[in-house]
Amino acid sequence: MASGGSKSAATMLLFLNLGLYIIVTIVAGWAINHAIERTHETASVLSIPARIFPIFFPMGNMATGFFVIFALIAGVVGVSTSVTGLTNVFQWDAPNLNAAAASSLLTWALTLLAMGLACKEINIGWTDANLRTLEVMTIIVSGTQLFCTGAIHAGAEDDALNRMPSASAGTV
Repeated sequence: MASGGSKSAATMLLFLNLGLYIIVTIVAGWAINHAIERTHETASVLSIPARIFPIFFPMGNMATGFFVIFALIAGVVGVSTSVTGLTNVFQWDAPNLNAAAASSLLTWALTLLAMGLACKEINIGWTDANLRTLEVMTIIVSGTQLFCTGAIHAGAEDDALNRMPSASAGTV
């Protein structure tokens, strides 16, 4: 039966995404903390417009601030989606699968936004190893979230098709 395969794939991918999103959240949180601690000493030598820019990061390039903030948001939303998605997938009924599918799709959209900023930061260049780790993890988790969203949507669709009453052969 297709729902058994979708359930096991979705469960495995949700556990994988939970670990990946935890790593993304930890690295992004570290980057924001590091930036807050070092901004005063680094930004004091800059000219006025750059000094008052609220998302200035003393490491990386000009895309780093936006990327780290969106990666942190995607990481936190991804952790909560993975945890609630696991409980929804374990129950495996239509309302829970639809809730898991909707939250999974929202998380994938946020992760794609962070991935786009990661690609922009890679394109600009000049990042250190910790930011490269965050960039790579964000790109990887966007792919696994896509597969997880697909598995949950396949399970929801299969469950909906199994619940439909079958039509009689003699009616038109």
